[in-house]
Amino acid sequence: MPEAVFTLSDADATTRLGAAIAPLLAPGETVLLYGPLGMGKSTLARGLIRALTSPNEDVPSPTFTLVQFYESDPPVAHFDLYRLTRPEEAAEIGLDEALDEGCAIIEWPERLGEDPDPWLGPDRLTVILAEDGDGRRASVSGAGAWAEKLKDLNV
Repeated sequence: MPEAVFTLSDADATTRLGAAIAPLLAPGETVLLYGPLGMGKSTLARGLIRALTSPNEDVPSPTFTLVQFYESDPPVAHFDLYRLTRPEEAAEIGLDEALDEGCAIIEWPERLGEDPDPWLGPDRLTVILAEDGDGRRASVSGAGAWAEKLKDLNV
């Protein structure tokens, strides 16, 4: 799986990474955001969603609602699976339908269980955020269509 690594010096750099991913997204594709609490998953998602909608779009973290849907091209659903107790709950909150009509950004995808393949399409971008001094490091890898698109990702 091809991989790229980006150094993110601050929240603005994390937002720019999200915005750089946005124009490459197509319906049926998933962006998986991994990393401990406070690493910038929601910041990256917000940058991506605002690039697809408008710079002033209200993009709350879906920690308590579990999912937020946005009218954009393609339509995007932002999932925060932190509070899921069983992988099957992903179907109950509309993950399948989101990928039928648009794309999905998923925080805490590890909550989908050992084998997330039944929940996700083949075309996915995985972003792992980790501490890097005072900033963050984003290790980005692609599967399916994203294996090729990854080379077009410029921050």
